[in-house]
Amino acid sequence: MEHYYSGLYTDFYELTMAQAFFYSEKKDTSAIFDLYFRSNPFKGGYGVFAGLEDAINGVLQFSFQENDLDYLASIGFRKEFLDYLASFRFSGSIYGFREGDIVFANDPLLRVESNLLEAQLIESMLLNIINYQTLIATKAMRAVFAAKGRDIIDFGLRRAQGMGAIAAARAAYIGGAVGTSNTFAAKRYNIPTVGTHAHSWIQSFDTELDAFRKYAAQYPDHTTLLVDTYNTLKSGIPHAIQVAKELAANGHKLQAIRLDSGDLAYFSKKARKLLDKAGLTSVKIVASNQLDERLIASLLEQGAPIDIFGVGTRLVTGGEQSALDGIYKLCFVNGKPTLKLSENEEKINFPGKKKVIRYTNGDGLFAIDGIMLADEAEDKIQILRHPSTEFKKMRIDRETLKPDPVFFPLVENGKSISRFPSLNEIRQFAGKRFSLLPDGHKRFVNPHIYRVGLSNRLYELRRDLIEKGHYHG
Repeated sequence: MEHYYSGLYTDFYELTMAQAFFYSEKKDTSAIFDLYFRSNPFKGGYGVFAGLEDAINGVLQFSFQENDLDYLASIGFRKEFLDYLASFRFSGSIYGFREGDIVFANDPLLRVESNLLEAQLIESMLLNIINYQTLIATKAMRAVFAAKGRDIIDFGLRRAQGMGAIAAARAAYIGGAVGTSNTFAAKRYNIPTVGTHAHSWIQSFDTELDAFRKYAAQYPDHTTLLVDTYNTLKSGIPHAIQVAKELAANGHKLQAIRLDSGDLAYFSKKARKLLDKAGLTSVKIVASNQLDERLIASLLEQGAPIDIFGVGTRLVTGGEQSALDGIYKLCFVNGKPTLKLSENEEKINFPGKKKVIRYTNGDGLFAIDGIMLADEAEDKIQILRHPSTEFKKMRIDRETLKPDPVFFPLVENGKSISRFPSLNEIRQFAGKRFSLLPDGHKRFVNPHIYRVGLSNRLYELRRDLIEKGHYHG
Protein backbone atom coordinates (compact mmCIF):
# COMPACT_ATOMS: atom_id res chain seq x y z
CA MET A 1 0.00 0.00 0.00
CA GLU A 2 1.51 3.30 -1.10
CA HIS A 3 2.01 5.98 1.51
CA TYR A 4 4.75 8.42 2.35
CA TYR A 5 7.62 7.23 4.55
CA SER A 6 9.37 10.34 5.84
CA GLY A 7 13.14 10.26 6.06
CA LEU A 8 12.61 11.50 9.61
CA TYR A 9 11.32 8.00 10.46
CA THR A 10 14.71 7.30 12.03
CA ASP A 11 16.73 7.87 15.17
CA PHE A 12 18.47 11.24 15.34
CA TYR A 13 21.93 9.69 15.56
CA GLU A 14 21.39 8.03 12.17
CA LEU A 15 21.08 11.50 10.65
CA THR A 16 24.08 12.89 12.50
CA MET A 17 26.17 9.91 11.33
CA ALA A 18 24.84 10.32 7.79
CA GLN A 19 25.93 13.95 7.73
CA ALA A 20 29.33 12.96 9.14
CA PHE A 21 29.68 10.25 6.47
CA PHE A 22 28.78 12.85 3.84
CA TYR A 23 31.48 15.32 4.90
CA SER A 24 34.03 12.58 5.63
CA GLU A 25 33.79 11.43 2.01
CA LYS A 26 32.47 8.06 3.16
CA LYS A 27 28.98 8.34 1.70
CA ASP A 28 29.98 6.14 -1.25
CA THR A 29 31.88 3.57 0.82
CA SER A 30 30.36 0.14 0.22
CA ALA A 31 28.77 -1.56 3.20
CA ILE A 32 26.75 -4.63 4.15
CA PHE A 33 24.56 -4.87 7.24
CA ASP A 34 22.79 -7.93 8.68
CA LEU A 35 19.43 -7.72 10.47
CA TYR A 36 18.81 -10.55 12.95
CA PHE A 37 17.83 -11.33 16.54
CA ARG A 38 20.03 -12.97 19.17
CA SER A 39 17.39 -14.97 21.06
CA ASN A 40 14.05 -16.43 20.06
CA PRO A 41 11.01 -14.45 21.23
CA PHE A 42 9.09 -15.58 24.34
CA LYS A 43 11.94 -17.96 25.29
CA GLY A 44 10.50 -20.18 22.59
CA GLY A 45 11.91 -22.33 19.85
CA TYR A 46 11.30 -20.15 16.79
CA GLY A 47 10.15 -16.85 15.33
CA VAL A 48 7.74 -16.01 12.50
CA PHE A 49 9.33 -13.51 10.11
CA ALA A 50 6.87 -10.68 9.49
CA GLY A 51 6.79 -7.05 8.38
CA LEU A 52 8.83 -7.59 5.22
CA GLU A 53 6.45 -5.98 2.72
CA ASP A 54 5.94 -2.93 4.93
CA ALA A 55 9.69 -2.70 5.50
CA ILE A 56 10.61 -2.94 1.81
CA ASN A 57 7.96 -0.38 0.91
CA GLY A 58 9.36 1.83 3.62
CA VAL A 59 12.89 1.57 2.26
CA LEU A 60 11.86 2.29 -1.32
CA GLN A 61 9.65 5.24 -0.33
CA PHE A 62 12.04 6.65 2.27
CA SER A 63 12.54 10.28 1.28
CA PHE A 64 12.65 13.86 2.53
CA GLN A 65 9.99 16.41 1.69
CA GLU A 66 10.57 20.14 1.82
CA ASN A 67 9.13 20.53 5.32
CA ASP A 68 11.37 17.69 6.55
CA LEU A 69 14.43 19.49 5.20
CA ASP A 70 13.27 22.78 6.69
CA TYR A 71 13.04 21.09 10.08
CA LEU A 72 16.51 19.57 9.75
CA ALA A 73 17.89 22.98 8.77
CA SER A 74 16.27 24.50 11.85
CA ILE A 75 18.14 22.10 14.14
CA GLY A 76 21.55 22.69 12.59
CA PHE A 77 22.04 20.38 9.62
CA ARG A 78 24.13 21.87 6.83
CA LYS A 79 22.96 23.00 3.40
CA GLU A 80 25.09 20.72 1.21
CA PHE A 81 23.95 17.67 3.15
CA LEU A 82 20.32 18.78 2.98
CA ASP A 83 20.66 19.25 -0.78
CA TYR A 84 21.82 15.64 -0.96
CA LEU A 85 18.86 14.48 1.12
CA ALA A 86 16.43 16.36 -1.13
CA SER A 87 16.92 13.73 -3.83
CA PHE A 88 17.61 10.79 -1.51
CA ARG A 89 16.39 7.38 -2.62
CA PHE A 90 17.73 4.01 -1.53
CA SER A 91 19.83 2.62 -4.40
CA GLY A 92 21.16 -0.57 -2.87
CA SER A 93 20.10 -4.22 -2.72
CA ILE A 94 18.40 -6.33 -0.06
CA TYR A 95 18.36 -10.11 0.34
CA GLY A 96 16.50 -12.14 2.91
CA PHE A 97 13.90 -14.65 4.01
CA ARG A 98 10.39 -14.74 2.60
CA GLU A 99 7.79 -13.16 4.81
CA GLY A 100 6.04 -15.76 6.94
CA ASP A 101 8.98 -18.16 7.10
CA ILE A 102 10.01 -19.72 10.38
CA VAL A 103 13.29 -18.21 11.56
CA PHE A 104 15.68 -18.66 14.43
CA ALA A 105 18.14 -16.77 16.60
CA ASN A 106 21.26 -15.67 14.66
CA ASP A 107 19.73 -16.25 11.22
CA PRO A 108 20.45 -13.16 9.10
CA LEU A 109 16.85 -12.23 8.25
CA LEU A 110 17.94 -9.48 5.88
CA ARG A 111 21.23 -8.56 4.21
CA VAL A 112 21.37 -4.91 3.18
CA GLU A 113 23.99 -3.93 0.59
CA SER A 114 24.50 -0.27 -0.21
CA ASN A 115 26.76 2.62 0.72
CA LEU A 116 27.34 3.46 4.36
CA LEU A 117 25.12 6.52 4.37
CA GLU A 118 22.08 4.86 2.78
CA ALA A 119 22.34 1.65 4.74
CA GLN A 120 22.72 3.55 8.00
CA LEU A 121 19.75 5.86 7.42
CA ILE A 122 17.24 3.02 6.97
CA GLU A 123 18.37 1.05 10.05
CA SER A 124 15.89 2.37 12.61
CA MET A 125 12.88 2.05 10.32
CA LEU A 126 13.76 -1.51 9.32
CA LEU A 127 14.19 -2.57 12.93
CA ASN A 128 11.02 -0.81 14.03
CA ILE A 129 8.88 -2.61 11.45
CA ILE A 130 10.54 -6.05 11.42
CA ASN A 131 11.02 -6.33 15.19
CA TYR A 132 7.42 -5.53 16.06
CA GLN A 133 5.63 -7.53 13.39
CA THR A 134 7.90 -10.55 13.90
CA LEU A 135 7.18 -10.43 17.64
CA ILE A 136 3.39 -10.26 17.15
CA ALA A 137 3.27 -12.86 14.35
CA THR A 138 5.20 -15.24 16.61
CA LYS A 139 2.84 -14.56 19.52
CA ALA A 140 -0.15 -15.25 17.28
CA MET A 141 1.37 -18.49 16.00
CA ARG A 142 1.91 -19.63 19.58
CA ALA A 143 -1.75 -18.93 20.38
CA VAL A 144 -2.88 -20.75 17.24
CA PHE A 145 -0.75 -23.74 18.18
CA ALA A 146 -2.22 -23.75 21.69
CA ALA A 147 -5.78 -23.58 20.30
CA LYS A 148 -5.39 -26.89 18.45
CA GLY A 149 -7.50 -26.00 15.44
CA ARG A 150 -9.88 -23.60 17.14
CA ASP A 151 -10.08 -20.05 15.82
CA ILE A 152 -7.97 -17.18 17.17
CA ILE A 153 -9.22 -13.61 16.63
CA ASP A 154 -7.28 -10.37 17.15
CA PHE A 155 -9.21 -8.28 19.72
CA GLY A 156 -6.30 -5.98 20.58
CA LEU A 157 -7.06 -2.56 19.08
CA ARG A 158 -8.03 -0.75 22.28
CA ARG A 159 -5.05 -2.07 24.23
CA ALA A 160 -2.34 -1.62 21.60
CA GLN A 161 0.30 1.10 21.60
CA GLY A 162 -1.38 3.67 19.36
CA MET A 163 -1.20 3.04 15.63
CA GLY A 164 0.87 -0.06 16.30
CA ALA A 165 -2.51 -1.79 16.39
CA ILE A 166 -2.62 -1.61 12.60
CA ALA A 167 0.67 -3.47 12.14
CA ALA A 168 -0.31 -5.85 14.96
CA ALA A 169 -3.48 -6.92 13.14
CA ARG A 170 -1.46 -7.63 9.99
CA ALA A 171 1.17 -9.61 11.89
CA ALA A 172 -1.43 -11.55 13.88
CA TYR A 173 -3.12 -12.58 10.64
CA ILE A 174 0.21 -13.84 9.28
CA GLY A 175 0.62 -15.81 12.50
CA GLY A 176 -2.69 -17.58 11.93
CA ALA A 177 -5.44 -15.40 13.43
CA VAL A 178 -8.61 -15.78 11.34
CA GLY A 179 -9.73 -12.17 11.65
CA THR A 180 -9.56 -8.89 13.54
CA SER A 181 -11.87 -6.48 15.31
CA ASN A 182 -9.71 -3.65 13.94
CA THR A 183 -11.74 -2.24 11.06
CA PHE A 184 -9.01 0.11 9.83
CA ALA A 185 -6.51 -2.75 9.55
CA ALA A 186 -9.14 -5.00 8.01
CA LYS A 187 -9.68 -2.48 5.20
CA ARG A 188 -6.01 -1.73 4.67
CA TYR A 189 -4.90 -5.36 4.56
CA ASN A 190 -8.09 -7.14 3.49
CA ILE A 191 -8.37 -9.10 6.73
CA PRO A 192 -11.77 -10.58 7.70
CA THR A 193 -13.61 -8.44 10.26
CA VAL A 194 -15.02 -9.98 13.41
CA GLY A 195 -17.07 -8.40 16.18
CA THR A 196 -20.19 -8.33 18.28
CA HIS A 197 -21.66 -5.91 20.82
CA ALA A 198 -20.39 -4.56 24.14
CA HIS A 199 -21.89 -4.61 27.62
CA SER A 200 -23.07 -1.05 27.00
CA TRP A 201 -25.55 -2.37 24.42
CA ILE A 202 -27.17 -4.53 27.08
CA GLN A 203 -27.12 -1.77 29.67
CA SER A 204 -28.81 0.70 27.32
CA PHE A 205 -32.03 -1.36 27.35
CA ASP A 206 -34.48 -1.95 30.17
CA THR A 207 -33.91 -5.70 30.07
CA GLU A 208 -31.19 -8.03 28.86
CA LEU A 209 -33.74 -10.05 26.88
CA ASP A 210 -34.94 -6.95 25.04
CA ALA A 211 -31.34 -6.02 24.23
CA PHE A 212 -30.66 -9.49 22.81
CA ARG A 213 -33.86 -9.41 20.73
CA LYS A 214 -33.14 -5.98 19.28
CA TYR A 215 -29.59 -6.91 18.32
CA ALA A 216 -30.61 -10.22 16.78
CA ALA A 217 -33.30 -8.44 14.78
CA GLN A 218 -30.61 -6.31 13.14
CA TYR A 219 -28.27 -9.24 12.37
CA PRO A 220 -30.46 -12.37 12.34
CA ASP A 221 -27.81 -14.60 10.74
CA HIS A 222 -24.67 -13.03 12.21
CA THR A 223 -25.33 -12.58 15.91
CA THR A 224 -23.03 -13.36 18.81
CA LEU A 225 -24.52 -12.49 22.20
CA LEU A 226 -22.40 -11.36 25.15
CA VAL A 227 -23.92 -13.22 28.09
CA ASP A 228 -22.04 -12.02 31.19
CA THR A 229 -23.38 -8.49 31.73
CA TYR A 230 -25.54 -9.41 34.73
CA ASN A 231 -25.57 -13.12 35.58
CA THR A 232 -24.10 -15.56 33.08
CA LEU A 233 -25.95 -18.71 34.17
CA LYS A 234 -29.19 -17.29 35.55
CA SER A 235 -29.96 -14.72 32.87
CA GLY A 236 -27.36 -14.36 30.12
CA ILE A 237 -27.35 -17.88 28.73
CA PRO A 238 -31.09 -18.54 29.29
CA HIS A 239 -31.95 -15.30 27.47
CA ALA A 240 -29.58 -16.16 24.64
CA ILE A 241 -31.26 -19.57 24.32
CA GLN A 242 -34.69 -17.93 24.18
CA VAL A 243 -33.57 -15.56 21.42
CA ALA A 244 -31.89 -18.42 19.54
CA LYS A 245 -35.18 -20.34 19.50
CA GLU A 246 -37.05 -17.24 18.30
CA LEU A 247 -34.51 -16.82 15.49
CA ALA A 248 -34.85 -20.49 14.53
CA ALA A 249 -38.63 -20.16 14.35
CA ASN A 250 -38.11 -17.53 11.66
CA GLY A 251 -35.52 -19.51 9.71
CA HIS A 252 -32.41 -17.91 11.22
CA LYS A 253 -29.65 -19.10 13.54
CA LEU A 254 -27.75 -17.68 16.48
CA GLN A 255 -24.06 -17.92 15.67
CA ALA A 256 -22.45 -17.84 19.12
CA ILE A 257 -22.39 -16.62 22.68
CA ARG A 258 -19.39 -14.85 24.20
CA LEU A 259 -17.92 -15.19 27.68
CA ASP A 260 -15.73 -12.28 28.77
CA SER A 261 -15.25 -12.74 32.52
CA GLY A 262 -15.11 -15.23 35.34
CA ASP A 263 -13.92 -18.81 35.30
CA LEU A 264 -13.97 -19.46 31.56
CA ALA A 265 -13.49 -23.21 31.91
CA TYR A 266 -16.39 -23.51 34.36
CA PHE A 267 -18.77 -21.19 32.51
CA SER A 268 -18.01 -22.65 29.08
CA LYS A 269 -18.81 -26.16 30.34
CA LYS A 270 -22.07 -24.98 31.89
CA ALA A 271 -22.94 -23.02 28.76
CA ARG A 272 -22.30 -25.99 26.49
CA LYS A 273 -24.60 -28.22 28.55
CA LEU A 274 -27.38 -25.63 28.55
CA LEU A 275 -27.07 -24.98 24.81
CA ASP A 276 -26.97 -28.67 23.93
CA LYS A 277 -29.92 -29.45 26.19
CA ALA A 278 -31.88 -26.78 24.29
CA GLY A 279 -30.94 -28.41 20.98
CA LEU A 280 -28.55 -25.60 20.06
CA THR A 281 -25.53 -27.76 19.35
CA SER A 282 -24.42 -25.54 16.47
CA VAL A 283 -24.16 -22.38 18.60
CA LYS A 284 -20.49 -21.74 19.29
CA ILE A 285 -18.81 -20.44 22.42
CA VAL A 286 -16.42 -17.50 22.15
CA ALA A 287 -14.09 -16.67 25.04
CA SER A 288 -12.11 -13.51 25.70
CA ASN A 289 -10.54 -11.71 28.69
CA GLN A 290 -6.73 -11.44 28.97
CA LEU A 291 -6.02 -14.63 27.04
CA ASP A 292 -2.67 -15.79 25.73
CA GLU A 293 -1.22 -19.08 24.52
CA ARG A 294 -0.62 -20.46 27.99
CA LEU A 295 -4.13 -19.69 29.24
CA ILE A 296 -5.62 -21.12 26.06
CA ALA A 297 -3.60 -24.31 26.54
CA SER A 298 -4.71 -24.49 30.17
CA LEU A 299 -8.39 -24.02 29.29
CA LEU A 300 -8.26 -26.83 26.74
CA GLU A 301 -6.39 -29.09 29.18
CA GLN A 302 -9.33 -28.53 31.54
CA GLY A 303 -11.73 -29.64 28.82
CA ALA A 304 -13.25 -26.21 28.20
CA PRO A 305 -15.58 -26.55 25.16
CA ILE A 306 -14.54 -23.19 23.71
CA ASP A 307 -14.67 -22.85 19.92
CA ILE A 308 -13.18 -19.39 19.36
CA PHE A 309 -10.66 -17.36 21.36
CA GLY A 310 -10.57 -13.56 21.21
CA VAL A 311 -7.01 -12.57 22.13
CA GLY A 312 -6.30 -8.91 22.74
CA THR A 313 -3.89 -7.23 25.14
CA ARG A 314 -1.39 -10.05 25.42
CA LEU A 315 -1.31 -10.52 21.66
CA VAL A 316 -0.77 -6.98 20.40
CA THR A 317 1.58 -5.94 23.22
CA GLY A 318 3.58 -9.16 23.19
CA GLY A 319 2.45 -9.96 26.72
CA GLU A 320 5.43 -11.06 28.77
CA GLN A 321 7.84 -9.79 26.09
CA SER A 322 7.10 -6.32 24.80
CA ALA A 323 9.89 -6.08 22.22
CA LEU A 324 12.06 -8.28 20.02
CA ASP A 325 15.80 -7.73 20.40
CA GLY A 326 16.42 -7.52 16.66
CA ILE A 327 19.67 -5.79 15.75
CA TYR A 328 21.39 -4.40 12.65
CA LYS A 329 25.13 -4.89 12.45
CA LEU A 330 27.80 -3.86 9.97
CA CYS A 331 29.56 -7.00 8.70
CA PHE A 332 31.36 -5.81 5.55
CA VAL A 333 32.81 -2.37 4.73
CA ASN A 334 34.86 -1.09 1.82
CA GLY A 335 35.26 -4.62 0.47
CA LYS A 336 36.46 -6.12 3.76
CA PRO A 337 34.70 -8.25 6.43
CA THR A 338 34.30 -6.67 9.84
CA LEU A 339 32.73 -7.45 13.19
CA LYS A 340 31.87 -5.86 16.52
CA LEU A 341 33.84 -7.24 19.44
CA SER A 342 32.30 -7.63 22.90
CA GLU A 343 33.07 -9.06 26.31
CA ASN A 344 29.90 -11.10 25.81
CA GLU A 345 30.61 -13.63 23.08
CA GLU A 346 26.95 -13.85 22.04
CA LYS A 347 27.16 -10.17 21.06
CA ILE A 348 30.01 -10.73 18.59
CA ASN A 349 28.39 -10.75 15.16
CA PHE A 350 29.20 -12.88 12.13
CA PRO A 351 31.45 -11.06 9.62
CA GLY A 352 31.35 -11.03 5.85
CA LYS A 353 28.77 -11.22 3.09
CA LYS A 354 26.59 -14.20 3.96
CA LYS A 355 23.62 -16.33 2.96
CA VAL A 356 21.50 -18.96 4.70
CA ILE A 357 20.73 -22.50 3.61
CA ARG A 358 18.21 -24.59 5.54
CA TYR A 359 18.53 -28.35 5.60
CA THR A 360 15.59 -30.71 5.98
CA ASN A 361 15.72 -34.29 7.20
CA GLY A 362 14.36 -37.47 5.63
CA ASP A 363 10.84 -36.59 6.79
CA GLY A 364 11.04 -33.15 5.16
CA LEU A 365 11.22 -31.42 8.54
CA PHE A 366 13.61 -28.58 9.39
CA ALA A 367 16.91 -29.94 10.74
CA ILE A 368 19.53 -27.17 10.76
CA ASP A 369 20.19 -23.74 9.27
CA GLY A 370 23.61 -23.13 7.79
CA ILE A 371 25.07 -19.62 7.65
CA MET A 372 27.84 -19.40 5.09
CA LEU A 373 29.70 -16.87 3.01
CA ALA A 374 27.79 -15.79 -0.08
CA ASP A 375 30.38 -17.15 -2.50
CA GLU A 376 30.43 -20.63 -0.94
CA ALA A 377 28.91 -23.43 -3.02
CA GLU A 378 26.32 -25.26 -0.95
CA ASP A 379 27.38 -28.66 -2.29
CA LYS A 380 30.90 -28.08 -0.95
CA ILE A 381 29.73 -27.61 2.64
CA GLN A 382 30.70 -30.69 4.64
CA ILE A 383 30.18 -29.57 8.23
CA LEU A 384 28.36 -26.83 10.13
CA ARG A 385 29.92 -25.60 13.34
CA HIS A 386 28.44 -24.25 16.54
CA PRO A 387 29.11 -20.48 16.60
CA SER A 388 31.00 -20.55 19.91
CA THR A 389 31.63 -24.14 21.02
CA GLU A 390 34.50 -25.55 18.98
CA PHE A 391 33.81 -29.25 19.51
CA LYS A 392 30.14 -29.01 18.46
CA LYS A 393 29.82 -29.82 14.77
CA MET A 394 27.29 -31.40 12.48
CA ARG A 395 28.31 -33.28 9.37
CA ILE A 396 26.10 -32.65 6.36
CA ASP A 397 25.05 -36.12 5.22
CA ARG A 398 23.59 -35.53 1.78
CA GLU A 399 21.75 -38.82 1.85
CA THR A 400 19.59 -37.66 4.75
CA LEU A 401 19.83 -33.84 4.67
CA LYS A 402 18.48 -31.87 1.73
CA PRO A 403 19.08 -28.16 1.10
CA ASP A 404 16.03 -25.90 1.23
CA PRO A 405 16.77 -22.39 -0.16
CA VAL A 406 15.44 -19.70 2.18
CA PHE A 407 17.44 -16.59 1.23
CA PHE A 408 16.38 -14.62 -1.83
CA PRO A 409 16.98 -11.30 -3.61
CA LEU A 410 14.28 -8.79 -2.68
CA VAL A 411 15.58 -5.41 -3.88
CA GLU A 412 18.21 -4.80 -6.53
CA ASN A 413 19.71 -1.39 -7.27
CA GLY A 414 16.89 0.37 -5.47
CA LYS A 415 14.06 -1.49 -7.19
CA SER A 416 11.88 -4.31 -5.88
CA ILE A 417 12.47 -7.47 -7.89
CA SER A 418 10.27 -9.78 -5.87
CA ARG A 419 6.49 -9.90 -6.21
CA PHE A 420 4.83 -9.33 -2.90
CA PRO A 421 2.41 -12.19 -2.24
CA SER A 422 -1.01 -11.40 -0.86
CA LEU A 423 -1.46 -11.42 2.89
CA ASN A 424 -3.50 -14.62 2.57
CA GLU A 425 -0.63 -16.24 0.67
CA ILE A 426 1.84 -15.14 3.36
CA ARG A 427 -0.47 -16.53 6.05
CA GLN A 428 -0.78 -19.87 4.26
CA PHE A 429 2.98 -20.00 3.70
CA ALA A 430 3.61 -19.35 7.42
CA GLY A 431 1.26 -22.18 8.38
CA LYS A 432 2.89 -24.56 5.94
CA ARG A 433 6.39 -23.72 7.14
CA PHE A 434 5.33 -24.08 10.78
CA SER A 435 4.07 -27.58 9.99
CA LEU A 436 7.66 -28.49 8.97
CA LEU A 437 9.08 -27.50 12.35
CA PRO A 438 9.56 -30.53 14.63
CA ASP A 439 7.21 -30.54 17.61
CA GLY A 440 10.01 -30.27 20.16
CA HIS A 441 10.65 -26.70 19.04
CA LYS A 442 6.98 -25.70 19.41
CA ARG A 443 6.43 -26.49 23.06
CA PHE A 444 6.18 -23.63 25.55
CA VAL A 445 8.28 -25.15 28.35
CA ASN A 446 11.96 -25.84 27.62
CA PRO A 447 11.61 -25.98 23.83
CA HIS A 448 14.29 -27.84 21.94
CA ILE A 449 16.94 -25.42 20.64
CA TYR A 450 17.05 -25.39 16.85
CA ARG A 451 20.55 -25.69 15.44
CA VAL A 452 22.02 -22.77 13.51
CA GLY A 453 25.58 -23.49 12.40
CA LEU A 454 28.39 -21.73 10.57
CA SER A 455 30.31 -23.01 7.58
CA ASN A 456 33.93 -23.78 8.32
CA ARG A 457 35.12 -20.78 6.29
CA LEU A 458 32.84 -18.39 8.14
CA TYR A 459 33.79 -19.89 11.50
CA GLU A 460 37.52 -19.48 10.76
CA LEU A 461 37.02 -15.94 9.45
CA ARG A 462 35.19 -14.94 12.61
CA ARG A 463 37.83 -16.50 14.84
CA ASP A 464 40.60 -14.79 12.85
CA LEU A 465 39.00 -11.37 13.21
CA ILE A 466 38.37 -11.88 16.93
CA GLU A 467 42.06 -12.74 17.42
CA LYS A 468 43.16 -9.70 15.43
CA GLY A 469 40.74 -7.46 17.26
CA HIS A 470 39.82 -5.40 14.20
CA TYR A 471 38.37 -5.72 10.71
CA HIS A 472 40.12 -7.93 8.17
CA GLY A 473 42.77 -5.86 6.38
